[in-house]
Amino acid sequence: MKPWLIGVLICLAASAAAAQKYGVTVTADKNVDFAKFKSYTWKKGQPAPLKSVDEQIVSAVERELQGLGMTKAATGTGDVLVTYASLQRSDVNLKAKKDANGILPQYPVGTLVVDLLDPGTQRQLLRLRLDKPLNADASKLEPAINSAVAELFANYPTRQKKR
Repeated sequence: MKPWLIGVLICLAASAAAAQKYGVTVTADKNVDFAKFKSYTWKKGQPAPLKSVDEQIVSAVERELQGLGMTKAATGTGDVLVTYASLQRSDVNLKAKKDANGILPQYPVGTLVVDLLDPGTQRQLLRLRLDKPLNADASKLEPAINSAVAELFANYPTRQKKR
């Protein structure tokens, strides 16, 4: 590969990294009728490290699933498996001025992913992902979680208008 081409690719990669997209991303299997799901079962994912945060996320997801007409399977396996993963990262504003110590501004960003899986094959049927800058105020954590999960499920396939 030519050296100038490597330089162009590095610049393009850096530009893509600097233009981080925030918001909801939906990946849905187009061959699935999501309106048919009436029950769910939890499958362990990558839970939040703090038990209280994990419980708040699970509670918010269950509230949204109930709002879709689903109930948690009392026994056996539900129509879908539900799992979630959360993580926190620090994003750097590459376009900002450096501070007095030569450091670019950084801010925390949270990622929350909720997956619905086929119980037989574990195949992903739906992935709802939210990337969003975080507010560090601990007193606003539960409302922020509830809002984030509601934002995810506002994009559930049966809630989207047909085009």
